[in-house]
Amino acid sequence: MKRSVQLLLALVAALALAACSTTEPAEDTTDNTVQQDDGSDAEAEALARQRAAEEAERQRIAALLENTTIYFDFDSDAIRSGDMELLEVHAKHIQATGKKVILEGHADERGTPEYNLALGERRAKSVAQLMRTYGVSGSQIEVISFGEESPANPGHTEQAWQENRRVEIKYQ
Repeated sequence: MKRSVQLLLALVAALALAACSTTEPAEDTTDNTVQQDDGSDAEAEALARQRAAEEAERQRIAALLENTTIYFDFDSDAIRSGDMELLEVHAKHIQATGKKVILEGHADERGTPEYNLALGERRAKSVAQLMRTYGVSGSQIEVISFGEESPANPGHTEQAWQENRRVEIKYQ
């Protein structure tokens, strides 16, 4: 019986040692699977970031296209640097769609009616020239001046005058 117990203990010890050992291939397979999952997750995250950036850009362009008014300083037909991107987006839209636009020039009430008509026209032509620079065909652009005759704000304050010194982009 003593011999049986020793044999049994030796068998249990051998089984315990065999059970504790691991093989390298199983460990490598697990690591490769984890690495592949991490790669797939990283690709999915990169794709999601790219789609989010594209959607944000589409929304930004849509917001710019909703703004169809360019404002000017007093007695000036110079386009402000802050409006360059707005006009570039409109120009690309005109090119992509083949639409035509009417550029309506306006002035505030100060100055003679004749002078304000000329100033409104110069402002509209300034916008037209920039759009042509961005690639819009001259045949897609019509320039009209209303001078002081069609104010956006009928007030007689600096704020009202600022709102009236403008070119409106009207799509046809």
